[in-house]
Amino acid sequence: MGTDEKKQRVAIWAITPNGATLGQRISKDLDRADLFLSRSLAVPANDHNRVSRFDKLAQELSRVFEQYRGHVFIMSTGIVVRMVAPLIQHKTIDPAIVVVDDHGRHAVSLLAGHLGGANALTRELAELIDAVPVITTATDVNQVPAIDMIAKEKDLHIENPDAIKSVNMAFLTGTRILLHDPFHLLRRILPETAVARGVEIIEPESNGYEPGSSENLPGVFVDDILVGLPPQILVLRPGSLVAGIGCNRNTAKDEIKGLLLAVMKNHRLAVGSLKCIASVSIKNDEPGLLALAADLGLPIIFFDKPELKQVAGIQTPSAMVEKHLGVKSVCEAAAILASNQGSLIVPKHTTPNVTVAIARIACIS
Repeated sequence: MGTDEKKQRVAIWAITPNGATLGQRISKDLDRADLFLSRSLAVPANDHNRVSRFDKLAQELSRVFEQYRGHVFIMSTGIVVRMVAPLIQHKTIDPAIVVVDDHGRHAVSLLAGHLGGANALTRELAELIDAVPVITTATDVNQVPAIDMIAKEKDLHIENPDAIKSVNMAFLTGTRILLHDPFHLLRRILPETAVARGVEIIEPESNGYEPGSSENLPGVFVDDILVGLPPQILVLRPGSLVAGIGCNRNTAKDEIKGLLLAVMKNHRLAVGSLKCIASVSIKNDEPGLLALAADLGLPIIFFDKPELKQVAGIQTPSAMVEKHLGVKSVCEAAAILASNQGSLIVPKHTTPNVTVAIARIACIS
């Protein structure tokens, strides 16, 4: 099984006979679950075909920790805390950690409650085994929005996760927040009483934050542009940009990436808002392009030459490209196509071997 497939699965861990029995029950009924049992347990086999045995819990957990979207430990909380402490990195990337006692009375969301999905997994487990869900995140307990969960649901990249606490604390205390949201992705989700009216985080034509009476307020900035903002402003990046890229055969990844990052920086565009990379189909095996997509964690879309040839709105056609490929443009045409006929906001930029253009997606939601 590949790592990507495992990242969609949950690992269930048990070290006692009662825990093993409960683990078998959960793994049978929980979708996409693998069961890990101590080798010392004499447990009758069942029809579950994803059972692994381990000799040392800490060693096996360390080996597979990052391969799963969540881990359910049927054992004491103290054991789990000691086991996972050396493995956790940051709440934006840690897997969900849920602890269940080996009688199945309580399911505890221990780590990565929001972004990792531990709270949701805890509720699912509690319903499955008729346990009491124990969830301690303040926003859930107080039944107010959690901005990190909203960002996850809207597929917004969190650029500065340390600011999450400022916004969530504002929700908890009833403090109004600043909101910059030109794509209208959050305005219909956040309660009216949560947003400061008549105040913008940035002014038109400004390159940064405009201090004033609201300068200490927390806020949320949802946009694909780069501006200077104070640390209490949470920056959320929508997937609103597409990079069209052309290159000569066997161009190194570093040259492609260097031009792309320079273009983004010079035009004050956020890399976190890139939704995909696009190019011509004859480049679908180009090592540098494929390596770049893997580096950035982005999908790459390829278009056939007849598709590129039909694109309108090309700003910098190339006679050389037309001579060799029969199309007037690769990077600009691919960017426009991949953006669903969006606007070309950065026309072609070049190095000796690479061309890059950026388009903004016509409509995001």
